[in-house]
Amino acid sequence: MTVTVSEALQRRISTRAFLDTPVGEDTVRDLLDTARRAASGGNLQPWHVHVVAGEARRRVIDAVRERLEAAPFEDESEFGAYPPRLWDPYRTRRFELGEQMYEILGIPREDKAGRLNQVLRNFDFFGAPVGLFFSLDARMNPNQWGHLGMFIMAFMLAAEEKGLATCAQEAWMTRHKTVAATLGLPEEQRIWCGMALGQADPDAPVNTLRAQRVPVNEFAVFEGF
Repeated sequence: MTVTVSEALQRRISTRAFLDTPVGEDTVRDLLDTARRAASGGNLQPWHVHVVAGEARRRVIDAVRERLEAAPFEDESEFGAYPPRLWDPYRTRRFELGEQMYEILGIPREDKAGRLNQVLRNFDFFGAPVGLFFSLDARMNPNQWGHLGMFIMAFMLAAEEKGLATCAQEAWMTRHKTVAATLGLPEEQRIWCGMALGQADPDAPVNTLRAQRVPVNEFAVFEGF
């Protein structure tokens, strides 16, 4: 049965536990072929994608793990995932989502090691068999970062249509230099985020997490109707 865009949007979540069921190269190519129709101002199509599976995936995971062990508090990102001193209502939304996730996982606030281990699972793609890294030329401006975001969203919706799960992962930004060196990216390319792709583990409690969204009237203003 065909999945509509609305259904794909409703179903999509940040999946944080995957089965090890392989996803073939042809399938990923089809998803990218669909996503390339995403809107792009001036048709610049500024996105670059590196897809890793098998030994290539393992090399990236091992390189980042080695760096984490050598410098656990190092941050390679050039800008944070969130603004400094995040303000409300955004701070509260982020806090509530985190608490909801750790409650589902049964990791209390005082279990700092347990929470850290969950964060570190980002760096093995939460067990997904395929990882993707999305990048663009560092000389691009914020408009093109927006185009990359639309491309990533198109890819995730295309994955939903095929019954696959995804998790866009900003955590990889904190180790983007290590990843770039491992993949041999040109100096001018900057990784924005990684992504896990595969079959969701239906028995993992964390995959029951559904982030709450505020109603339309809280973020939209209508005039002239």
